[in-house]
Amino acid sequence: MSTLRELVEEHTSLGPADIDHLHRLAGDWQLISDLSFADLLLWVPVESEPGGGTPSFLCVAQVRPTTAPTAYQDDQVGRTSSGAEVAHLGVAREQGRIWREGDPVWYGDTPARHEAIPVRRRADDGEAGAVIAVVGRDTNLSTARTPSQLELNYLTTADDLAQMIADGTFPAVRHPGETTSAPRVGDGLIRLDGSGKVTYASPNAQSAIRRLGFSAHLVGEDLAALFNRLAEDPLEGSEASNRILSALRGDAPARKEIEARTATVLSRALPLMPAGVPIGALVLVRDITEVKRRDRALITKDATIREIHHRVKNNLQTVAALLRLQARRVTLPEARAALEESVRRVASIALVHETLAMSADEAVEFDGIVDRVANAAAEVAAPESPVRTRREGSFGVLPAEIATPLVMVLNELLLNAVEHGFDSMGGEVVDGAEVVVHVERAKRELHVTVADNGRGLPEDFDPTTNKRLGLQIIRTLTTGELRGSIELRNRAEGGTEALLFVPLAKRER
Repeated sequence: MSTLRELVEEHTSLGPADIDHLHRLAGDWQLISDLSFADLLLWVPVESEPGGGTPSFLCVAQVRPTTAPTAYQDDQVGRTSSGAEVAHLGVAREQGRIWREGDPVWYGDTPARHEAIPVRRRADDGEAGAVIAVVGRDTNLSTARTPSQLELNYLTTADDLAQMIADGTFPAVRHPGETTSAPRVGDGLIRLDGSGKVTYASPNAQSAIRRLGFSAHLVGEDLAALFNRLAEDPLEGSEASNRILSALRGDAPARKEIEARTATVLSRALPLMPAGVPIGALVLVRDITEVKRRDRALITKDATIREIHHRVKNNLQTVAALLRLQARRVTLPEARAALEESVRRVASIALVHETLAMSADEAVEFDGIVDRVANAAAEVAAPESPVRTRREGSFGVLPAEIATPLVMVLNELLLNAVEHGFDSMGGEVVDGAEVVVHVERAKRELHVTVADNGRGLPEDFDPTTNKRLGLQIIRTLTTGELRGSIELRNRAEGGTEALLFVPLAKRER
């Protein structure tokens, strides 16, 4: 299904600033839907009938209430309506006012009440612009009953916010880092009058504030002063208080956490200023004590994992150093070469753990690791035949379960290319020796090619029967740990290339 932006760009002439405003509205209107006990549909006019008749409207977004049954069982996004069905939307758009007249309508067996709210965007100079869209507020009347005090406060607050949509003052510009409208209505709602005194607090809001150490009833309390008293940190208390006062002045401050008595409450203050007149504020609160406890536990766990990776890296480096010392004492060339190969293999694994020790999660930026392994492999080449290594493309971020076996495979391929692709024959020195690691990353797979311009593979070479340890490591890790495939072949222009395919889909343990 097309997104809001795609639908608006395709069917209207609205500019980027208007579309951004509609995006902010759609990102924050769950609040109004829950307060209204109603479905909200965002309609944009798409064309006019000949003779200036009622325009057609296209639904570009929809939200259902979590506090009441929906009026629509089917998704309305992408539907175009015209005629009498959307006449109320046309009135709200042309007259620039909230439309509430009319009798209930039926959607199948569901009776519903229609309302239409014009959407405006305030310009940079603070002036309200023209109506750019209309919000349809449709309430399912099948469960209609006498509203409780909570429901009356919900509906009153919803009407104030609806008027702010028509005025162009809701939603406010989102603060950096805030991607949702949490806390939600059901988490806890507090309504303040113009002086900052609590006129209503929902039971969940009362419970959340009680966790902070205030056991009396909230109604009549100065919430800004109360937050200042309750917070353990005086600076945090002062900041929380200032954000309440800021909302009372008509601003929309960022969310704030308040900690007291081992409890944490997240608060969000919104100004209530229908028709441009500040009449108070809406404060949503949520007890996030358990969430914060889990966050702290995760932080501790992450720090522990990073420390483990650091120690593993140190231990691997110690093992590599011991193998290097042993290699110096061995007189047989074959044994010394085998120990030196082991040193390089252990060092390549240590590189992954070194990177993981500095990472916040079990993922690594793999490009730097490949570059270091390639440079180390180039040092193996004979001084009279230097080999240049380089990388084309980017591996990006890889999970540790892929990074560790992949670095070992690449290490073996690079060492094979350097050691066996460019060894001089008859004293002849190889000029322009080069090994290239080329990578292409798709959404769910890696395509890696390790190519050299050396002597190529022998005519009788068979990778399935070759007994060299390096090739056995490559085959085992590629088909086992990486669940991929590899092909070794001669290049048409000379040299050897290894084609490695690695799927990136989530591994099942």
